[in-house]
Amino acid sequence: MTAAPPTVAHDTRDRILDAAERLFVEHGFDGTSMRMITGAANANLAAVNYHFGSKDALVQAVFRRRLTALNRERLAELDRLEADAGGAPLKPSRIVEAFFGTALHMAADTEHGGRTFMRLLARTYNESNAFVRQFLAEEYAEVTDRFLGALFAALPEVPRAEILWRFHFMTGAMAFAISGLGGLYELADISAADDNPQRLLPRLMSFLLGGLRAPLPDAALAGARN
Repeated sequence: MTAAPPTVAHDTRDRILDAAERLFVEHGFDGTSMRMITGAANANLAAVNYHFGSKDALVQAVFRRRLTALNRERLAELDRLEADAGGAPLKPSRIVEAFFGTALHMAADTEHGGRTFMRLLARTYNESNAFVRQFLAEEYAEVTDRFLGALFAALPEVPRAEILWRFHFMTGAMAFAISGLGGLYELADISAADDNPQRLLPRLMSFLLGGLRAPLPDAALAGARN
């Protein structure tokens, strides 16, 4: 059988990735079948198997397509900040902006799939799929270690366990913000335009930094003294 021209194969692969990404956002990983993906991508199962081999491999490809670039951008920004600082601890605000700001900028991209992908990433925080969680933990390992190390150096007076908790809370806040305002539309007079990540950026940054700089709880203070 004659192989398809490279451009055709590339187009088919991208269609499958785009369809899978969109459907995973709408239905979750377990709720999205291969039949749904092939139907939305106008492709057949043989094409999916040719390009990816399995659903698990397809899930990994969907994430790696954008997450690899996002994490490279984060690390490049952190490298730049650390080079400019000349070995001095960074300001916590710059660390937070480098990690979370890059994600919000990607979420503002409505033309090349950035917003869809960031909503998929946000959805994973509410998914119980162990395979996806383990895969993302491995993909995030380097960038998480680097940014946490920078926060530890920037906030030496804060127990490391407390920084870990606050980073976890900040990540959850960003995920909720990117996933859509949801019930806030019904609770307050909020325009759909406020769901634009560009408008969310200064508001969310202010919130995240406030949480990072909040007074330590009594338990953390007691632990720091012991």
